[in-house]
Amino acid sequence: MSDDHVPEQQPIPEAHPGERAARRPRSSDPLELGFTPRKPVPWLAPFLLISTGIRTLLAMLFGAYLDKRELQNAFGDGIFRQVGPDGGLWLDYVADLGDGFDATYSVAYLLAQPELTVDGHRLPRAQTLVMGGDQVYPSASYEAYEDRCKGPYQAALPVSPPERPTLFAVPGNHDWYDGLTAFLRLFVRSRDRHFAGWGTGQSRSYFAVELPAGWWLLGLDDQSGSYLDDPQLTYFDEVARKLTPRSRVILAVPAPTWVKAADHPTAYDSIDYFIRTIIAPTGAQVRLLVSGDLHHYARYTGPDRQLITCGGGGAYLYPTHKLPERLEAPPRDTLARRASPTREYDLMARYPDKDRSRRYGWGIFARLPFRNPGFTTLIGTLHTLLMLAMAGVTANRVGTTEQRLLSVPLVIMLVVTLLSAAFFAKPPSAGGKRHARHWILGVGHGLAHVALAAAGTWAWLELPLYDWPWPLPAVAAAVVYGPVIGLVSSQVVALYLLVAGAFGVNVNELFAGQGIEDSKSFLRMRIDPDGTLTLYPIALDKVSHTWQLNQDQSPSASWLTPRTPLTPHLAEPPITLT
Repeated sequence: MSDDHVPEQQPIPEAHPGERAARRPRSSDPLELGFTPRKPVPWLAPFLLISTGIRTLLAMLFGAYLDKRELQNAFGDGIFRQVGPDGGLWLDYVADLGDGFDATYSVAYLLAQPELTVDGHRLPRAQTLVMGGDQVYPSASYEAYEDRCKGPYQAALPVSPPERPTLFAVPGNHDWYDGLTAFLRLFVRSRDRHFAGWGTGQSRSYFAVELPAGWWLLGLDDQSGSYLDDPQLTYFDEVARKLTPRSRVILAVPAPTWVKAADHPTAYDSIDYFIRTIIAPTGAQVRLLVSGDLHHYARYTGPDRQLITCGGGGAYLYPTHKLPERLEAPPRDTLARRASPTREYDLMARYPDKDRSRRYGWGIFARLPFRNPGFTTLIGTLHTLLMLAMAGVTANRVGTTEQRLLSVPLVIMLVVTLLSAAFFAKPPSAGGKRHARHWILGVGHGLAHVALAAAGTWAWLELPLYDWPWPLPAVAAAVVYGPVIGLVSSQVVALYLLVAGAFGVNVNELFAGQGIEDSKSFLRMRIDPDGTLTLYPIALDKVSHTWQLNQDQSPSASWLTPRTPLTPHLAEPPITLT
């Protein structure tokens, strides 16, 4: 193919303020802001658990039928260029951001400020912002994007400043729950190409950006770990024609599959295939892989490559104390027939640190019942039904027809309890390796609830309430026994999660159930004109929970400011790549 067919580098369209940014709000009322600030997602809420499970199942079963990437062959195929006025570039990376307002806006506010002073380093606002996936939770709907993602970023940077920063976005699994429809409408537009004060640059759900001094930024869309589609590979084939042995590549991917490959040996295959078949033949070097999906900061280093997870943009904190100290990418037990040679990577830094992460885990006892009242109500209801079934058998009462109709047979309740606990330890949709510890912990958890139900039944039968005429015992159980046993059983679940987390089981649920908003992070990167890349991993120990209208009325100033100033710091000293 001749050079005439190589896509031309396209300038980024200018960003224009939307109608909502034309006037500044006079209060924090949603009608003034144009969106509703949302509370953090209660991840253990029963209906949310069910709906998320259904979405995950549908994505697994019908993802290929909903895959819109094949249709993107008709979209633009430009290669973009980003260079600052001094010949270098400031670049930000943030991921997993569309959750509760306080955490999401705290990070967005820092990203939008004209300059940050962090541990003595003066870091100006980036000219390019990369969103690394999961821009919204729990699902990709129009309302969720408006309230949890676009709205907070609109409030942080209402109008584009003179340097006109640009935004590129990689879709994560939550962005894919609607087949990528909302994501494409928000970030891949043919008109009104702006996202708050950032111009939107990409023409597909993946992108290639030429950076200063031979650096390139490539953003992949692997549709929740599936094969890379043919239009995407064809697009990057054309991009690869511009790469040379002197090129250095930053690869932004939706998930840190180098970490997940320990339990999912095939998780890294798509990235390895892309590097092996698209980039390696050009002689270019992939110096940095960056991802979100796990909501913390962690950096692994190998012979000539850095692997960074930075998913601290707003979603609940994910622990760091269970991260492997050393990993292999690609793993030796991958089934790929032509995998790249295995390289070892060592864990060099993490945020929060190991001890703080472990201490966070102990907060499950206080946070679980109060962050997830629906979950507490659910297990309280199940325990009440189990107690009534046990009480009926223990007291050897057949009861009236109405009582039998409202009672659940004991055998059924016992089976439901044990199976629910076993599947909670390792849901069928979770994939990966199922070890003996999953079964042991799961069944042990179920037996603990059965024992609690037996103790609760004994205590209930000691009270005179059970001897009242029917249906008063059932009413009393719902009003008196249900709330108490719900709180007690939630502590049993909390204890199980803490113990299971120590064995690497239900680690996500241990922290999702707490909804920890603190310990956020993002990356600010600087590419100098001479090609030196410096990474500043910025950490925020405490997010703000109280906001006030900004006294600065200039168009690009943030609408809201924290009452107590945010104090970012570096998660580790700056990292330099050449």
